[in-house]
Amino acid sequence: MSFSDYQSSIYNRYHELQKKKKTYTRWLFHIALFIITFITTTIAGVTWVSNSPGPYEFEFLLVGVPYAASIMFIISCHEFGHYFAARYHKVDATLPYYIPFPSIPGFLNFGTMGAVIKTKSPVNSRKSMFDIGVAGPIAGFVACIIVLIYGFTNIPGEQYILSIHPDYNSPEYGANGLQLAFGDTMLFSFFKMIFVSKGTFFPPMSEIYHYPFLCVGWFGLFVTAMNMIPVGQLDGGHISYTLFGGRRAYQISLASFIILLVLGIAGIAEAFIHLPFSFGWSGWLFWAIILFFFIKLKHPLIPDDEPLDFRRRITGYIAYLIFILSFSPTPFVISMGI
Repeated sequence: MSFSDYQSSIYNRYHELQKKKKTYTRWLFHIALFIITFITTTIAGVTWVSNSPGPYEFEFLLVGVPYAASIMFIISCHEFGHYFAARYHKVDATLPYYIPFPSIPGFLNFGTMGAVIKTKSPVNSRKSMFDIGVAGPIAGFVACIIVLIYGFTNIPGEQYILSIHPDYNSPEYGANGLQLAFGDTMLFSFFKMIFVSKGTFFPPMSEIYHYPFLCVGWFGLFVTAMNMIPVGQLDGGHISYTLFGGRRAYQISLASFIILLVLGIAGIAEAFIHLPFSFGWSGWLFWAIILFFFIKLKHPLIPDDEPLDFRRRITGYIAYLIFILSFSPTPFVISMGI
């Protein structure tokens, strides 16, 4: 071996070791984010289930594990749906970056802001973009159904809620205090209809958050609906662009944005105009602003005009049916007890 060949061998070996080091570092970073998010969701689960702001003893944290495990299961299914679809189409993508969110007293949160993957190579075909975009919501939705069915078929008796709120059956329960209720969805209502027998105790939507599997299943539907809004580079935007084309997708995106604005403004107005029913949510206004300024309404151009095949088009319509079943115009209702 000549000296130049020896130098080249050393140089290649060095860069191979550097590449492996970077790979190990990335893996450790993803694992660390997963662990931290599991911890923050566990703490959030204890807060939701027990209605206690803490601090908590270590043994008491076990109460939040079913909540954390369920929410991490749904998030992971969603993101790995994207990841494996990307790998199938030979698109370079990162593993999921889990986003922890610490519990803050008085602040509505679920211990996480979800997770994201990042594509590191361009997606140049409509079929690839569709498959990557639709795989996440469908996988996440299936995970939600699994969690919800388990939750609906394993509801503890009324004694459970009495152990958290001893005055639950009192006429004064909830008076002179803020009350939080989760908004119903078509799927949640359907499950109540088929799984809850008449005369069987089932908690009202203002107490669902004490039941970890029902709470997480509901939250999973909420996140699925947010991602499936057909705007820009949301999952719903990817599906809309590849299904209908750029021009029509932008029109749908603009209409969706306007609807979110209306729902958001209606939610704010409700605080000043007392209506006999709840309509809208102020958070939709915040989400609309994020979509407009950061995610953008218009989907980036894909240099491929080949239309989707019949199977993918049907899958796209099924994905929007999932959106309809999961969406609630008023996901959170906060009111003052009387």
